[in-house]
Amino acid sequence: MTGLARPTHGRMIGGVCAALARRFGTSATTMRVLFVLSCLLPGPQFLLYIALWILFPSEDRMDARSGW
Repeated sequence: MTGLARPTHGRMIGGVCAALARRFGTSATTMRVLFVLSCLLPGPQFLLYIALWILFPSEDRMDARSGW
């Protein structure tokens, strides 16, 4: 299994929802809707998104590291 990476294409803001959608085999739109709906609940959703944006490497950096 490869690590999670933010895609360079098909991302809206940071690519976090697109990366999670790819990992769980769903569409990015579905993941984005789930994120927006979760923002209606109390909790640190925006902080989690920002943390994942920082932690998930960009796909182009993953390719450069692997030598492709």
